[in-house]
Amino acid sequence: MAIRQPTQQHEQFMSMVAGVQDCAIILLTPEGIIDSWNVGAERIKGYSAGEIIGKHFSVFYPKEAIERKWPEFELKTAASEGRFEDEGWRVRKDGSLFWANVITTPWKDNAGNLAGFLKITRDLTSRREMELALRESEERFRHLVTSVTDYAFILLDPDGYVRGWNPGAEKIKGYTEAEIIGKHFSLFYPEEAIEKGWPQHELEKARSEGRFEDEGWRLRKDGSPFWANVVITSFRDEFGVLKGFWKITRDLTERKHAEEDLRQSNRELEQFASVAAHDLQEPLRKIQAFGDRLQARTSKAIDEQAKDYLDRMLDAAVRMRSLINDLLTFSRVHTKGQSFVPVDLTTIAQEVISDLEVRISQAGGRVVVGPLPTVTADPLQMRQLLQNLIGNALKFRKPGEPPVVTLAGRRSGGCFEIAVSDNGIGFEEIYLDRIFEIFQRLHGRQEYEGTGMGLAICRKIVERHGGSITGRSAPGAGATFTVKLPIRPGGQDAKP
Repeated sequence: MAIRQPTQQHEQFMSMVAGVQDCAIILLTPEGIIDSWNVGAERIKGYSAGEIIGKHFSVFYPKEAIERKWPEFELKTAASEGRFEDEGWRVRKDGSLFWANVITTPWKDNAGNLAGFLKITRDLTSRREMELALRESEERFRHLVTSVTDYAFILLDPDGYVRGWNPGAEKIKGYTEAEIIGKHFSLFYPEEAIEKGWPQHELEKARSEGRFEDEGWRLRKDGSPFWANVVITSFRDEFGVLKGFWKITRDLTERKHAEEDLRQSNRELEQFASVAAHDLQEPLRKIQAFGDRLQARTSKAIDEQAKDYLDRMLDAAVRMRSLINDLLTFSRVHTKGQSFVPVDLTTIAQEVISDLEVRISQAGGRVVVGPLPTVTADPLQMRQLLQNLIGNALKFRKPGEPPVVTLAGRRSGGCFEIAVSDNGIGFEEIYLDRIFEIFQRLHGRQEYEGTGMGLAICRKIVERHGGSITGRSAPGAGATFTVKLPIRPGGQDAKP
């Protein structure tokens, strides 16, 4: 078919669209023959105007689309309905495919007769590739979620209603997907948690901060409780609008029971240590008393070997008393049920130094006290803490070198840090965890006396106060023990 001669209206239109580069804007005859061609069409499809004008627009379609007469269907629909829009694969001049959005509209002459079609094409290949990649990623994620049975993956809408449910959720909580979809997630919470608004609190935190994590009791379908670790994360669309939440739950009931069993074992061990220490004191007092009397009455009458035996017995009694006292101290270190009060650590340190004055003098050493804070704590336990740390520093001194012990404190974030440093023999840091265990010793009993409980008591005191203790050292380079205690609001009496 011959190409129509351009009208003035046609020329004006082509002048307007000729420079458009982002869209292919093409005029077709009523039969679908290409009548005009702009810069955007050349850029997207690859043909120059001289190469393509006069050809049928089906040249842009894949073979299978031509075989099912899709180009003809587009024109027929546009002519009858006034507009046709489609997305699909199209073909460039070099044979490569691109994903196109196509809008075809009919245009008519002054008499109302069909004069042709306006066809606008956009290249959406990049968007299509992103959508395919996203879909593939979503499929992989969906496959991963549905194959996981140790974690409950739950999709919630912005109001907390369940919209997605994986096999792990069914295994942990007991509901099938059909039973739970559309129900509110507060169904998993004990009544007291619902009464205080905890489920809604979780969503509010996740909404405002992006993430919320918690551990607590949750309920299965049969009403039985389980201890859960819960992580809730919010997700939003590209405009920042909240679309919902992902809720991941792990069943940690076995771990919780193990912790409870361990705490019970510790309580029983502490009770045993306390009872045993008390029961040992009476026979020990008798051994000490009778030994003292025997030594006083018969010191001139017995031979040297008997006197040596008697001295050893009394030395053993002294060591036994020290062990019993440490056992009692260890078993008594409980914070629960005790009132905390403001404690001036400088005053406590000076009192401890006064108690240790003889040992310090005998060793020719000195204890330097720098600025120390006032902490909210149990005063007796703080005294025991500093006494053990300073006493250790004096004990593990270098042979022939006077010990120097330094105490200093500072505020660090939400904690007070108290450091006790010395110039003693030090230790290998690979033993750092071991030295805080009960009855653990790194050095020979003959060289350095003690029960091996001092640092264990220190750690227990600090942890009962909600803090931590760490050490830093090297052989021959002294040691520094740093205690961190939380800063409690207002310095008022408190119970952790």
